[in-house]
Amino acid sequence: MKRSYYIVALIMLTFFVISFLTNIIGPLGPEFIKDFKLSTGMAGVLPFAFFIAYGVMSIPSSMLVQKYNEKVIMTAAFVVAFLGALLLAAEPNYLTAILSLFLIGCGMAMLQVVINPLLRTAGGEENYAFTSVLAQLIFGGASFVSPFVYSYLVLNLAKGNHSGIFSVLQPLVPHDLPWISLYWLFTVICVFMFAILVLSRFPKVELNEDEKAGPWATHVMLFKKPVVILYFIALFSYVGTEQGVSYWMSEFLFRYHHFNSETTGAHAVGYFWGLMTAGGILGLFLLKLMDSRKLLVLFTILAIIVLTFGLFGSAQVSLYAFPIVGFFMSVMYPIIFSLALSSVDEHHGSFAGILVTGIIGGAGIQLLIGGLGDLIGLRAAMMVLYITFGYMLSIGFWAKPLVTNKTIFDTKDKV
Repeated sequence: MKRSYYIVALIMLTFFVISFLTNIIGPLGPEFIKDFKLSTGMAGVLPFAFFIAYGVMSIPSSMLVQKYNEKVIMTAAFVVAFLGALLLAAEPNYLTAILSLFLIGCGMAMLQVVINPLLRTAGGEENYAFTSVLAQLIFGGASFVSPFVYSYLVLNLAKGNHSGIFSVLQPLVPHDLPWISLYWLFTVICVFMFAILVLSRFPKVELNEDEKAGPWATHVMLFKKPVVILYFIALFSYVGTEQGVSYWMSEFLFRYHHFNSETTGAHAVGYFWGLMTAGGILGLFLLKLMDSRKLLVLFTILAIIVLTFGLFGSAQVSLYAFPIVGFFMSVMYPIIFSLALSSVDEHHGSFAGILVTGIIGGAGIQLLIGGLGDLIGLRAAMMVLYITFGYMLSIGFWAKPLVTNKTIFDTKDKV
């Protein structure tokens, strides 16, 4: 099959956009709370609205892409995301924020379902491991950049800068809501991506039979297997933890240590994602030296320790500790996902759809932390993350994959 470096580059750009639109929610958390006058529980509804979209759209999208094609689904995804961004940009309030985040989440879920098989086809199966890692690095890089873009826009709008892009944004953005400028930027990004996709020619993606999403009956059958439920909970726990740290971090630093959420807090979130990217690079090397289950146990224990420093340390310790949690979380998602797929011998396409649906953990855990935050305080509420970390730690002890990762110390293939 003919390879397409253009499509590979387009997919990398799509990964960047997904991350840029998704992980800005954390830095904006304190602004949602302050400007919309929200309780902690009400603030928890916002990430819930975004991540519940993955539960709604992931499996249906995997079925729709087989009926239509990748280009149609990706184009539709950016139309949906555009409508979501435009809604909040044009009419900023709490209710439109909920609907906006849900629509953007639907668009991102549709993209996630399409781009991984497309990357395998366009880049070649023999290069898939490399291109997948490159995509994750770009994803992390966008998450690192987005909080700094947010700070740049907000600070320049506050100064009354009327040059360049700010001359366009000034009349569109309410004076007391400068962060809304991000959602106008998102609308432009979505239009740009829509135009590129319309003009692009896509290769035909030929899924292996085992990679195809089966009918609902297959998904129901898989859910009857205990191992499937265990790994669904694992992905639910991972995304809930990742977002639980990144979403509440800035508000925690503002509430308990009085750091500016538009600059210091936003930058801390950026460093969380930047360090996660750096940790992922280190993880690639470590996976050649040790069993993935042992690495998962080691990094999870270290993440729990650093989280404790973040929750209970001094202002400076907390400021540095929260981003470092991202470094130790870096290997968790790929290890858990690979252990899951290596633990069943059939219906991997349907199983992958179920695992991606576990991203709704980003919804459930945030709603729980938000609700508890109103009752017992944000610090105590974030201790829920010890439970989700504990579950991920347990995977290193009970996981029994059919195939384990090969290390340089192996003398023969493991089975």
